Amino acid sequence: MVVLGIDIGRAQIRAGMVDEKGAILASRTIDTPPDLETFVPSLHTAIGWLLEATDLPAGVGIGCKGIINPDSTQIETLAGSLHYLEGQRLSELVGLPRDVPVFADNDARVAMAGEMVWGAARGHDDVIMLTLGNSVGGAVVTDGQLLRGHHGIGGHLGHLTIEPDGALCGCGNRGCLETIFSARAIEGAAWAAVHRGCPSTLTRLFREQPQLATCRTVFQAAREDDELARSIVARAIRALGAALAGLLHVFDPELVILGGPVADAGGDLLLPLQEEVWNRSRGLLGRDVPIIEQQVADKSGIVGAAGLVMAPRS
Repeated sequence: MVVLGIDIGRAQIRAGMVDEKGAILASRTIDTPPDLETFVPSLHTAIGWLLEATDLPAGVGIGCKGIINPDSTQIETLAGSLHYLEGQRLSELVGLPRDVPVFADNDARVAMAGEMVWGAARGHDDVIMLTLGNSVGGAVVTDGQLLRGHHGIGGHLGHLTIEPDGALCGCGNRGCLETIFSARAIEGAAWAAVHRGCPSTLTRLFREQPQLATCRTVFQAAREDDELARSIVARAIRALGAALAGLLHVFDPELVILGGPVADAGGDLLLPLQEEVWNRSRGLLGRDVPIIEQQVADKSGIVGAAGLVMAPRS
């Protein structure tokens, strides 16, 4: 069986044909059009190219940011440059025969779907996943099913309140997890310290080479014992650890999966995070829940989207 996976991003749309083993047989990447009038024909062109290279897929999975109704594939809420897709049913935009089923969900649940079919969540019934990037996405599998909640909001783990009087979040709340632990939050904390003139290798680096003012650079400086970078990273990990400990108490999962570009920090993130989480949670749980990196290597979102087609359903 071959299925079509589509990842709709703010800058690019990636589409590919994926087989039952999770291998991408053919793929196509296009720049994301600026409006609906150009979006639909551009998407049809990319899909048409894939159909010529392979064959009609058994199903289509689509991942996109925003709040998506998985039953109708309609995008209920989507801010930013893709706002023109709000109110659209993605199943009606792909241009394939109506007997080809189309599934759609937000990008974090799509990542979890890939892990359920081909990755770390395979064979497990209760799993938490966090996608760590410019924002913090989340997905929860409970009793073998993706958690969506009454109105499809379930699993937005990046909007757990960590600091009641903390920084304003884009969602309208204050002190959300992603205002403390996200690439933007970590970079923002570093920039603020640099502007205050704090002694750090980051001060000269950020001023002379602002293109290097990234979360990755802050983690690298912390690894090299820069005191400022270490304090920024430690505060962020402490917040993430507190949030995860609370989630373990709520969902009692078999394991936690971390994905996204910030998770590429590897042991610099995982080791202190595990210690923080386990110290906070083992008293009640009586065990240390494994915290691991995602196993689906594809970073394009294509394989995860394809996993929506193959993931178990109630």
